[in-house]
Amino acid sequence: MENKILKILMVDDHPMIIEGYQHTLLATKKENQTLEIDIATDCDSALAAIKKSKNIGKPYDIYFFDISIPQSSDGIYKSGEDLAKLIKQTQPEAKVVILTMFNEVYRIHSIIKTINPEGFLIKSDLTSSELASAFEAIQTKPPFYTGTINNIIKRSIFNPIEVDEINHKMLYFLSLGIRTKDLVEPLGITLSAIEKRKKSKRIICCG
Repeated sequence: MENKILKILMVDDHPMIIEGYQHTLLATKKENQTLEIDIATDCDSALAAIKKSKNIGKPYDIYFFDISIPQSSDGIYKSGEDLAKLIKQTQPEAKVVILTMFNEVYRIHSIIKTINPEGFLIKSDLTSSELASAFEAIQTKPPFYTGTINNIIKRSIFNPIEVDEINHKMLYFLSLGIRTKDLVEPLGITLSAIEKRKKSKRIICCG
């Protein structure tokens, strides 16, 4: 059986987490696979790795992006979400996996709508076996979503309510990484009203 080389970039600002991901993938890969895994801990180092891989004609096959990572020094890329969007625009054949601690309904639907990742993993759901299953699925039959995300999608199917203008604005600002407490002035509503909207099952998509 022909050996297949997979180039992977893992972006997370917690080195121990990346190390755990690496060990799992290397321990559970197929016998005919060779994994070449690079790591980055912020937007700048990720962008440098992406540029280098393209310059040598060996772009990455699979990207793992943690959402909450330090932004780029020029302020253009503020999160792993922005990097994922970049890859989807410039390298559509690559597989993108989103990793996050966020489990809010509004954020999950925003990411699915704007990025449509091959893998979407909530860290609190993740085990070694779950990561191994995700890695296999994104290569053969994507997408792969962990349990929390699947449950949110199922709930939204049975409760489809259109998002109003305030929720649209809130989704936009939150996607930029703006903190909830800083949304009071631009949205013109109270902090408690914002929190209530975030927690509500009514906030199910980006429109």
